[in-house]
Amino acid sequence: MSELTRNQGFSFPLLVSGFIAVLIGYSSSAAIIFQAAQAAGASPAQIGGWLSVLGAAMGITSLGLSLRYRMPILTAWSTPGAALLATSLHGLSLNEAIGVFMFANALILLSGVTGLFARVMDHIPHAIAAAMLAGILLRFGLEAFSGLQSHFALCGSMCLAWLLSRRWLARYAILVTLAVGIAVAFCQGSLHFPPQSTSVSLPQAIAPHFTLSALIGVGLPYFLVTMASQNAPGIATLQAHGYAPPVSALMSWSGLTALLLSPFGGFSVCVAAITAAICMGDEVHPDPRRRWIASALAGGFYLLAGLFGALIGVLFGALPVALIQTLAGLALLATLGGSLQRALADADQRDAALIAFLITASGVSLLGIGAAFWGLAGGMLAHLLLSRSKAG
Repeated sequence: MSELTRNQGFSFPLLVSGFIAVLIGYSSSAAIIFQAAQAAGASPAQIGGWLSVLGAAMGITSLGLSLRYRMPILTAWSTPGAALLATSLHGLSLNEAIGVFMFANALILLSGVTGLFARVMDHIPHAIAAAMLAGILLRFGLEAFSGLQSHFALCGSMCLAWLLSRRWLARYAILVTLAVGIAVAFCQGSLHFPPQSTSVSLPQAIAPHFTLSALIGVGLPYFLVTMASQNAPGIATLQAHGYAPPVSALMSWSGLTALLLSPFGGFSVCVAAITAAICMGDEVHPDPRRRWIASALAGGFYLLAGLFGALIGVLFGALPVALIQTLAGLALLATLGGSLQRALADADQRDAALIAFLITASGVSLLGIGAAFWGLAGGMLAHLLLSRSKAG
């Protein structure tokens, strides 16, 4: 902690941003991870161990990479990848599922070592990267207010708290919003903890079993989805905020960590996009060179969460879904606005950026690959065609 606080401009909003990033990271996708683990045939005790491993993996990589590169580099599991696994692992044994994890993570490591992924990212204009990020964030922005229809008191009080805090306590707005949301949910009796106790489970190593059908049918699509729908937006998020991340190094370290932890259920370690954006806004710290502290602190919170992996689903599952959606949308509102501004600032790239934004925001999924990839592909295609026509 001394390294984080000594002469680094530490402030309370950095701590709050790191905590909120972890809170949203777990609460927004814990159910999907449970579904994926259950589809793989994992027992409740094994699922608890998987969550512990995932928390430790995100903590080690977020803390280590943020300290090493002095950028707000936050890692996360691949939520699109987990969704794919939840629907694709049925019929496979648990050993085959571990083999799929190791195969996909080995491919990610290879893409980092060879530098292929970095060369691809170098050719993406910043306007299109910002537009893709804005398209990803749009759903969260809409969900910040969609809960007003069915949970007016809860969501309305949170929105009002955020507005008032932005007026007088701008740097603490999200913390105040979270506190108000929990207080209202408690008064409404909306915090639901299960009656049964939950024990702490240690991770168990499972031997992999490799079959060609599983590797081609599940492993390869999982690799593509993870790279296209998680790592690419993660890198684009950093670039859209003015950072120049070492892409190959990030792919190599995240892929290696996931590969080593795959037998224990660490199915994915990726560069975060949504949660990382929470650590990159102006409200986090006025100096972009100091915002890495927020992601490093988030790594510390991930490590703490990893110690209680079996309890994570219970704790975060007790919060109303509407509370989490409103909190996430309000936390990312400034980032959404900044992304739209950067995407549309250059008139020459505005059409391509709009195409990237709209395709990503549409949520379209083709060939098992999510909208973020197709938004990026559509924006790049429009950029190439329009640039050539203007040059001619």
